[in-house]
Amino acid sequence: MQKINKDSKLPLYCQLMQVIIAEIDTCLEVDAKLPSERDFCTKYGLSRSTVRQAFLELEQEGYIYKIHGKGTFVSPKKLNQELLKFYSFTTEMKKLGKKPESKVLSFDRIVCDWNLAQKMKLEPGTEVYRFLRLRLADQKPVMLETSYVPQKRFEGLSREMLEESAMYDLFSHTYGVEFTYAEEKFQAVGTDDKTAKYLNVGKSLPSLKIERFTYERDQIIEYTMSMARGDQLIYSVKLNK
Repeated sequence: MQKINKDSKLPLYCQLMQVIIAEIDTCLEVDAKLPSERDFCTKYGLSRSTVRQAFLELEQEGYIYKIHGKGTFVSPKKLNQELLKFYSFTTEMKKLGKKPESKVLSFDRIVCDWNLAQKMKLEPGTEVYRFLRLRLADQKPVMLETSYVPQKRFEGLSREMLEESAMYDLFSHTYGVEFTYAEEKFQAVGTDDKTAKYLNVGKSLPSLKIERFTYERDQIIEYTMSMARGDQLIYSVKLNK
């Protein structure tokens, strides 16, 4: 058990934070209940204000969350995604040691209206496949995605195919797609009723809206609009000089 060194130059609340983070990383499960502030005061001989400051910092940094009247709990670990790399949800979750899962909620064939045609650089009236998927990590919903792909490029695509294979694997192996690059746009938005329902969150929690345009040479072969839990995903970018 780590100890609090009251002679250290490091503030006591910072030392307590280190103790709690170490416990979260080594032995506490997600959603595990933490001891109360009073318990920490007694255990480490700290003032209530010191413990409260540590809890506040940990909550702001996303390590813990509070439920009024019930206590303080361990937050789910945030999923970090680097931006300057082409990636798939399935691959990235496996790298993080999480079990990825995609549920196809709907699948249909539609014609592009003017707005969708503009986004995908297609003629209005062009047929596309539209499918809605719920993305989960360790059985917890983190993202709701609506995707559109040209019917002509992916002729014969079916719901069953998407349920059996990761989308990019399917596109690459079955349809011979050679991905060139992708563009993404991000926007913090309010959580609508549909997103709140599928992601199992309150509407007070903001969501991250992500629009992805995937290219094969100069053609857009996928347009996806995702709504991601604002408390679950971190997007990072490395800037080189």
